[in-house]
Amino acid sequence: MPSLSSSAARSARAARHAGAALNRASRRAVIAAAVALGSTLLIGAPAHAAPAVGQKAPDFVAMDTRGAQHKLSDFAGKYVVLEWTNPGCPFVRKHYGSGNMPATQKAATAKGVVWLAINSTERAASDYLQPAAFDGWMKTQSGAPTAVLMDEDGSIGQAYGARTTPHIFIIDPKGTLVYAGGIDSIPSSRPDDIQAATNYVTQALGEAFGGRPISTAATRPYGGSIKYKG
Repeated sequence: MPSLSSSAARSARAARHAGAALNRASRRAVIAAAVALGSTLLIGAPAHAAPAVGQKAPDFVAMDTRGAQHKLSDFAGKYVVLEWTNPGCPFVRKHYGSGNMPATQKAATAKGVVWLAINSTERAASDYLQPAAFDGWMKTQSGAPTAVLMDEDGSIGQAYGARTTPHIFIIDPKGTLVYAGGIDSIPSSRPDDIQAATNYVTQALGEAFGGRPISTAATRPYGGSIKYKG
């Protein structure tokens, strides 16, 4: 008959194994719940200052306007553009209504770039759009992002330090942030200024694909303030 001490040891080991399994199951349940609720989830990203150019881009999981899940790290090996957007913003309307943003998206994705438009506008904001409505708006504008992600709780935007719509970030195939800032060099809401402006996104991607260093890697973003939750 086993001794009392050996039985106790086996019980302790069993309890530890059960606890570990429960913790794993709990983590899976939290991720599943976040996805099911349309929430965003940062992966291994402690609360700290937004990354600077040259640093690793925070990973995340989010749902798009059509109900599909996207994880940033799934696009490893490709250039990824993150574009913060809000249809109610006059600066966003400038770049979409003129065709500038759709054209920039199409030129990028034609090179194999993944373009993720991100909406961090909180649900209580007057210009918040439900996912289906946002998807419909993007179609009317002839937008061509790879996906439009919903970030109503603002976790992705705050992790990147996104401040305006639009605010652009470019991530290289190794997961490093290589550009952060405005879409172009003239901070106005006037469509007529687009022709005279330098499109920093097109310039940066052209230099990157040409094997050259990005000459303008950080600029000041301009646009409407993001309406974060709280």
